[in-house]
Parts: sequence; structure tokens; C-alpha cells
Amino acid sequence: MNEKSWFFHIGPIWFDGTVTTMIIVTCVIVFFLVYSFTRNLSLKPKGKQNAIEWVIDFTTNIVGDNMPRKEVRNFSLFSFTLFLFIFVANQIGLVTKIVSGNDVTYWKSPTANPFVTMGLALLVLILANYLGTEKLGLGRYIKNSFFTPSGLFPIKLMEEFTNVITLGLRLYGNIFAGEVLLSLIASMVTSAGWWTLPFAIPLEMIWIAFSLFIGSIQAFVFTTLSMVYISHKIEVE
Repeated sequence: MNEKSWFFHIGPIWFDGTVTTMIIVTCVIVFFLVYSFTRNLSLKPKGKQNAIEWVIDFTTNIVGDNMPRKEVRNFSLFSFTLFLFIFVANQIGLVTKIVSGNDVTYWKSPTANPFVTMGLALLVLILANYLGTEKLGLGRYIKNSFFTPSGLFPIKLMEEFTNVITLGLRLYGNIFAGEVLLSLIASMVTSAGWWTLPFAIPLEMIWIAFSLFIGSIQAFVFTTLSMVYISHKIEVE
């Protein structure tokens, strides 16, 4: 599958227009979801308020399961935002895809791009190290992160790189694979003929449902591991 993106530049810096656009679209969707679901709040929640409160409770529990109780309030909003952004980003490219005649893709999941997922992973690891330094102090942070237990400095240092790689590539691989399979199923009709349509449509629907499930799981996994990594930096083992 030969996909291309459109590009634009601001001065000497070039940007991937497809990825940039889809990140903006994801942020807009997240904003309007939260905005519309939190209008007219009441003490007896129902409908949309129940849904947004369930997501808040769900992400707060992720923090509570991986951090001390005193830190839950500090990271509940970050967990909620991270989960919702990745969840929406994973799904928007699975529901539909827009490709022009010259194979330029205009609509896809931003998390199907390795630079996006690796950027998110790097952001989490930078934040974890910054918060660890801020809370423990530089000397105590270095000791806690790299020399506890003693003698494991090379392994601890290697973990800093492997954590970024595994966190980012896991998310990218799952979402990219889902989009590739959807594209291959759709191409059955054009390559093998319209007689395959009765087989392709049910198969496409089944794979979309499965991909939606995988996208949800990957949002949960990414958020959970992010909280684990931050916890390791801000708490003394």
C-alpha cells in the first residue's frame, strides 16, 4: 500500500499536512465532546453526563492503580486528556479514509504515523523525568532512577530508550496494521471485481468493529504505562 501525504512549509520548516490536520481535527473533536457532554450539569446525572463521568472515573482509576493515593488528583486530568486524545485519534481513521486519485491521503488516524506516537511517548518520558527531578531534587532523582538497586545503572539507562521505543511503536503498530487491513479488504472489490462485494462488506464491518476495540485497548495501555513510568520517577521504590 503506497500512501502519500501532502506537505506545507512555514519558512524553511516543512510539515506533514495530513498528520498536522488530523491532529488538529482530533483536538477539536475531543474539545467539543467534553464541551457538549459537560453542559447543564446536575446532581442527578443522566445521559451524556453519565458518559463523561464514567470516562473520568475510569481514567482516575488508572492513576489510582499505579500511583500513591496522594498523587491521584495531580494526574487525573492529565490521564483523562491523554486517554481521550489517543482514543479519538485511534478511531477516526478506522471509520473512514480519504485518499485522492494520486494516492495522497487526506484523512487517517494520526496515531498510524510513527512520528506522532513516538512524539507522544517521548513527551511522557520527558515529563516523567522532569517531575521526578522537581519532586525529589536532582541528586535524589538520579539515585532513585538510575542507581537503585545499585549496580543496575547500564540497564536503567537502557530502559530510558526502550521505554520510549516500546511505548510509541506498540501504539503505532496496532493502529497502522488496522488501517492497512481495512484498505486491503476494500481493494478486494476493485481488484477482484464487484462479485466480491457481498464478502467484502461483512468482512470490512467485522474488522472495523475489531479495530475499534483494539484502538480502545491501546488508548488504555498507553495511558496506563504512562502513569507507571511517571510513578517510577516521582516515587522512591
